[in-house]
Formats: sequence, structure tokens, C-alpha cells
Amino acid sequence: MVRSLWSAATGMNAQQTNVDTIANNLANVNSAGYKAQKAQFKSLLYQTLQTTTTTANGDPKPTTSQVGLGVRTSSINNIYTQGSLLEASSDTAFAIEGDGFFAVQGEDGETYYTRNGDFTWALGNNNGMTLTNQDGLPVLSAAGRPITLNRTYIASRLSISQDGDVMYPDGDNNPQPIGIKIGVYQFSNPGGLERHGDTLLIATGASGNAINENTNANVQKSRIIQGYLEGSNVSVADEMVNLIVAQRAYEMNSKAITTSDTMMETANNLKR
Repeated sequence: MVRSLWSAATGMNAQQTNVDTIANNLANVNSAGYKAQKAQFKSLLYQTLQTTTTTANGDPKPTTSQVGLGVRTSSINNIYTQGSLLEASSDTAFAIEGDGFFAVQGEDGETYYTRNGDFTWALGNNNGMTLTNQDGLPVLSAAGRPITLNRTYIASRLSISQDGDVMYPDGDNNPQPIGIKIGVYQFSNPGGLERHGDTLLIATGASGNAINENTNANVQKSRIIQGYLEGSNVSVADEMVNLIVAQRAYEMNSKAITTSDTMMETANNLKR
């Protein structure tokens, strides 16, 4: 009886985590660059009630008797499928088509990665301009340095090529590269990236080191599309179905606890 209570309780805890994960996906359905998460579960240890043995006549019993001890959350995986490209009114909105990530420099000096390309030109020292995200963190170039331009450039005339080159019109009004490229990076195992904040990610030992698309010829290059943002890859219909399944599983585990409690109450009343 006590074992059934414990097993059902672990199921309720696991499904609560599942509901929390689904709720977070739904909450970020309109967050640019957000990648959906999915909870994964694994069975706990099994307790052997009877090992393989023989009958009184010496015939072998081919199976054992084992009972499970519940379930636990094993991981919460990020789903890195391509999100829809949404048109934006800003000239500093960029979407990545491919497996790449933008890089930004955090306040602590560490490098963070993101698919959210909602950037802006911010005034820096000596009236220069620095490309930053909406939190004011500098966007890094392919050389790993903040993208900073001097006061001679006009922000409204700047453009970005699909290869990430920062362009500025010449005397004939034809956009020309100015020698700065927005950095785009890939990972051998993006599922190993660790979330930091809303859409920022940190490289870990599981993800491997960042691969610079500009210097590595062995990766398929991503495209940067100006005037668009990558929407969330959350499917509302799928998440609602998953939420119903998780709620029903939670209810069934709760019912198992109620049933076990009723059986224990009945056993206690037998003495009366």
C-alpha cells in the first residue's frame, strides 16, 4: 500500500513538471526566437518480489516478479526546429534561416547565444553606434568583438547582407561591405546549450564549443534575413493536446492515491 502511494506521488510530481513545461511554452508562443521544451521521463528502480525459480515439481518458472517504484523527470529537452519568419518594421530586425545563433556579450563579459535577432543601434562613446539587443547587450561580430561604428555612419542607411556583412552605400548609392560581419555560430549538439534568462543560451561541455560559420568551411552556412524576426516554434494545438494528456495523467495518479488510501482505511476497519 505504501509503495503504491509513493509511486503515484512520483507520477504526480513528474506530471506537475510536465504541466509547468507546457505552460512555459504557451506563455512564450509570441517570444521571438523562443524554442519549445519537452519533458522526458524515466522509470525508477524496480523491486524484485520473486526471482526465477522452480515449482515443487522442479519445473522452471520462466519469469520473475518485479514491481516498479514510480517515475521521475530525466531531462527537459529543447526543440531546435526552425520557427516561422515574421515581418518586422525595424531595419535592425534579423532572422536566421539555418542552424546558426547570434552571439552577444553579457554584462559579466561572458558570451551568450540567441536566435532572437531583435537588435537596435545604440549610441556609445564619442557618439559612435553599437549594435545591441533589446537589453543593451552588444552583438558580437564574426571576429568576436562588439559591432561598433564611428559617427560618420547614418544608422538608417545601413543594411545587412544575407552573409551578415554590414553594408553602407557608396557615392553611387550602391551598398558596399564596410569590413564588419555579424557573427553567426553553430554547435555540434545545440540540445546541450543551457538557458539563461528568456532567449539567451550558454555553451556547455555537452553542447561543445561554438563553431564560427565565418571561419569553418565544414558547416552549412546560415542566412541572415533583414526585416524579419524568427517566431517561436511552439505549436499551440500540439501543446494544448499535450496539456490535456498531462492533466489526465495527473488525475490518474491522484486517483491511485485515493484508491490506496481507501484500501488502507478498509483494512484498518476490519479490526473493529
